[in-house]
Amino acid sequence: GWPPQRKSPFPIRRPMSLVFEEMIAAPIQLVFELFTDLPHAAEHVQSIQQLDVIGKGPVGKGTRFRVTRLMFGKQATEELEITAFDPPRSYRVEAVARGAQTTTIYRFEGGQRETRVVTEVTSRPLSPMAKLMNPLVGAARKRSVTKAMLLDHADLKRVAEARVAALAAAQDGDLPA
Repeated sequence: GWPPQRKSPFPIRRPMSLVFEEMIAAPIQLVFELFTDLPHAAEHVQSIQQLDVIGKGPVGKGTRFRVTRLMFGKQATEELEITAFDPPRSYRVEAVARGAQTTTIYRFEGGQRETRVVTEVTSRPLSPMAKLMNPLVGAARKRSVTKAMLLDHADLKRVAEARVAALAAAQDGDLPA
C-alpha cells in the first residue's frame, strides 16, 4: 500500500507476562493468610530482608507496603499496593518502579487438604527510557522475577506444610493412648 508503512524506532512491546503455579498441601484459608501476612513476610520468605506496612489497619485493598530484597547482588526497595483483595480466592498487588508498572495477581483454588496457587506477574515499561531498554534488560528481568517467585513460593509452601504437620502432630498428641 501507499504510503509505505514505516516501523517505529520505539516499537510497542508486549508486557512481560509470567505465570507460576504451586501445589501446597494445606487448606486454602491457611495458604491465603500466609501469603497475605505482610507483617511476618520477612520471617517466612528468605529473600525479603525487610517489609514495612505503611499505615494502620488490617491487610486488604488499599494496603501499601515497602519491601526490601536483594536483587542482582544489591538491596532493592519497592513500594507496592494491594489493589484487589478477595479472601481466600485472590489478591492483586501493583507497583511502579524503575520506569515500569508491575502487576502481580495471586489466585488460590482448593479446599481443606490442598491449595493450588497461581501467580501471574505482568510488567510493562512506562517511560521512554524503559521502553528503549526493555529489549536489553527484559531477559535478565524475566530470569530475576522467575527466580524470586520460585523461591518465594518454595518458602511459603515450606511454612504452610510445616504448620499443617504441626497441627496434625498436636491433634495426634491429644488422642488417648
